[in-house]
Formats: sequence, structure tokens, C-alpha cells
Amino acid sequence: MRRLSIACLLVAGGGAYLAPGFGVFTTRLEPKTAASFDAYVQKREQAIERRGRGSAFLWSEEAPGRAAQLKNGGVVVDGSVPGAVVSIPDGLIHDWSGAAFLPGATVESTLAVLQDYNNHKQFFQPEVVDSRLKWREGDRFRPFLRLRKEKILTVVLNTDYDVTYERIGGDRVYSKSYSTRIAELEGDRERPPGDDHGFLWRLYAYWRLEQKDGGTYVECETISLSRPIPALLRGVITPIVRELPRESLEKTLLNIRRHVKPAGSARLR
Repeated sequence: MRRLSIACLLVAGGGAYLAPGFGVFTTRLEPKTAASFDAYVQKREQAIERRGRGSAFLWSEEAPGRAAQLKNGGVVVDGSVPGAVVSIPDGLIHDWSGAAFLPGATVESTLAVLQDYNNHKQFFQPEVVDSRLKWREGDRFRPFLRLRKEKILTVVLNTDYDVTYERIGGDRVYSKSYSTRIAELEGDRERPPGDDHGFLWRLYAYWRLEQKDGGTYVECETISLSRPIPALLRGVITPIVRELPRESLEKTLLNIRRHVKPAGSARLR
């Protein structure tokens, strides 16, 4: 099932390929790069599906200290795979996971924020500068987001998604999110998708919500695709490319925690 929470859309996988004395060159998304990304996602989704439908539902409970950090008000973000960045032909895959705990929140109060796509431009500033829900049928949504990514340089992207939520029992929600179109803006003009600077070509997101312990755990894994780093800029730009997706996911989870309102105690377990 398909699902995309705009919250997670903020976790852009690309970086900014600019350093003093260098320009930013356009590039194309090659078929072999897209095919390699699809193959990675297919393999990775097998593990994601097992978690989403299994007894070991929460990533945050997998390692000692994660759940304790969340209970103390922290946000945990780490690579979903060792290193969090995977090189493929003419591209980079960025794979991160993050979690937050929302004291007093229910699954319903959390979904009220995640599914309010028309207001994501208020909830997730400054990275979401515009948002609207284009279509909905039941638990399937098709939202639009205009994303603004800033790290050395500024990139603005028009993005569309196919998002589906699935309830697993009364206290869990599992979802998948897929970008269906990402177009980079130059002024008011869109560049053709896949024929641009390669900051973000794909953005998939996977959410898990579980209500327990007097609140709701919110987890998100993002898998995104960007161009590789030009060799001349590798030493300068590599840390930025690796850190930007992590920082974006952390900000997203903090904003969710800020905007989800606690529910009445009678509704909490």
C-alpha cells in the first residue's frame, strides 16, 4: 500500500554541490540509476514490511537506550543501514530512520497532524513552503508539497506523492509513501524531472505509529535518491550530503512533537 506523510518528505536525500570557485552542474537521472534505486527499495522493503506487520514493530525498541532517550524527551535519528549512504551507478541512496515519543498523544491525534496536508506549510516550516491535498479516497492521499532545502545553496522543489495509511489493530498504524513527481524550480520555471541538478530524484517514506506507555511512538524511515558528489567537491561536500537528510528528519520529528496535542487521559493506555 502506498503512503506518504509530508512530514517525512522533509527528509531530502540530496545535498548541495557548491563550494567556493565551483559551479553546480546539471545532470540527468539515468535509467540504470533509477533501476538500481528500485532494486534497493524492493530489497529494503522486505525488511520494512516484516517490521510493519510483525511483533517487533518499533525500531526504537531494537537497540538499548533508544526508548529511554525518547522517554526523556529526545529524538533519535540513525542510519537504517551502516553508513546511511549507499553508492549506486551515477547516484547516491540515503537511508535514515528516526523516532520520537509524544506524551499524552493518541494515534488519532497524531494522524490529525500527519493527514492535515493543507496545513503542512504551517506545521513544517521552513522546509515546507507550500502544501495542499490534491486528492483523497479513504486512507489514500495524494498531496503536493513545495520543499525548500538550504545548505550552502538553496533549492526549491515541487513534489507530488502517493500516500496510504493502514491500521494494524486499534493502536498501530503502518504506512508507505512514494514520490511520484519531483521538479526543481529555477525562478518560477520547473526543470524537467530528472533533468536538473540532481539534489533529489526520489523520496520514499515509511511511518509507524504505536500508542502505548501513556503516549504515541512515531517512527519514520526515509529512502531517497540524489546524484553522486562530483570528485572535485568530494572532500568539502560529503559531510553536508550525509548530514542534511539526518537534520531534516530530526526537524520533522521535533515539529510533529510540537504540533500534536495531548489527548484526554481516558483515551490513553
